[in-house]
Order: sequence, then structure tokens, then C-alpha cells
Amino acid sequence: MIDLYYWPTPNGWKISIALEELGLEYEVKPVDIAKGQQFAPEFLAISPNNKIPAIVDHAPADGGQPLSVFESGAILLYLAEKTGRLLPATARGRAEVLEWLFWQVGGLGPMLGQNHHFRIYSPQKIPYAIERYTNEAHRLYTVLDHRLEGREHICGAYTIADIACWPWIVPHERQGMSLAEFPNLERWFAAVAERPAVQRGLVVGEELRQTSPLDEEARKHLFGQRGR
Repeated sequence: MIDLYYWPTPNGWKISIALEELGLEYEVKPVDIAKGQQFAPEFLAISPNNKIPAIVDHAPADGGQPLSVFESGAILLYLAEKTGRLLPATARGRAEVLEWLFWQVGGLGPMLGQNHHFRIYSPQKIPYAIERYTNEAHRLYTVLDHRLEGREHICGAYTIADIACWPWIVPHERQGMSLAEFPNLERWFAAVAERPAVQRGLVVGEELRQTSPLDEEARKHLFGQRGR
């Protein structure tokens, strides 16, 4: 059994999708980030960066005590290595997947997160910031579109690189992007969306999603925290 500390966001979806793809048994432990539950001491013991997702594996490969892992990229790599799936065994294939996994966690996710913030959540609409992150989103979409030319998936076969990137494309309209401008990406996005495990992973915890505008308390927890 794996405990999944989770909220339905692109980074959370990465892990729910991976767990579904790998057929691993898991239990969702909701962490309401709008209520500040990510700062609870018991969660910080698992995820010291106070971010979801995180997991606790109660049956690690070494047979020892439960093992916790935080950071979505690290979790994807851990699960792939645990099962021997979604990550090539060859040195070259593995390196290729890790390149694109790190590209996502170091670039695609953070830049699209800033895009969301300034386009959707910022109480002041700052034209420079909106233009900056919309342009960067367009650049990153172009990189991915070029990569997918002549390839079914990012690294040929379906891997954790696809699982890492796909959820961040789900809210493309909110990012000011039209998939019609990126035909290779659009084709890949639609194909991945047809996978049954992706469909199951995407709806995990959908009843938890915030549907009303953020109040001041939620904004404080999501955007106003300093180090403690």
C-alpha cells in the first residue's frame, strides 16, 4: 500500500496517473492547500518543502520501514524504479527520459505555474508579468511540439516523461495557449488523454477541487507564506 498525499493539481495528477498506470494499490490522503494543511507538522515530516504531492511506501523494495518520498519528479522516478516500468533499462534510454523529466520539473512546471499565477490569481493584472510568462509558455510548448515531431511519445515509448508533462498541458486555455498552433503536441495530448489509466488518475479527488474564488485565507496559504 502507498499513501498518496495529494490535492488535484497538475503535480498531484502526475502521481495519481502514475499509480494508476503501474497498477499500484494506494490510498489518497487529501492535503487541502487552500486551508494550509501543507504546513502541518505531520505533513512537513514527509514533505519538508510544504508542497504536494508526497508518498509513503509501506512496502519498499528493501523490506524496511515505510519510505517517504517528496517532489513529484522524484516520486515518478521512485515508482518507475520500484516496478521496473515506464523507464528504459538502457543507459541511453534512461538518460533521455531523465532529460525530459528534469526539463518538466525545472522548466515546464515552474514557468506554467507562474503563468497561472499572473494570468489567473494575481489580484493586480501586471501586463509585463502576463506577457513574460505567456511568452515563456509559448516557447516551452514549441520545444515540446518540436520534440514530438515524428515521435508517438516524448521519448518514443510512453514513459514517466509523458506522465510528468501531460498534466501541465491540461489547463492550456488558462495559460493563453491554443493547441491548434502545436500540431504534434496536440496529437500527443489527445492520445495520452485516451489512456484509461490517465482518465482514472485525472479524476482522483475531483470532488476536492476549488470551485469558488479564493478568499483571503486561501490566498495567504497559497501565495503569502514566508519561511518559518
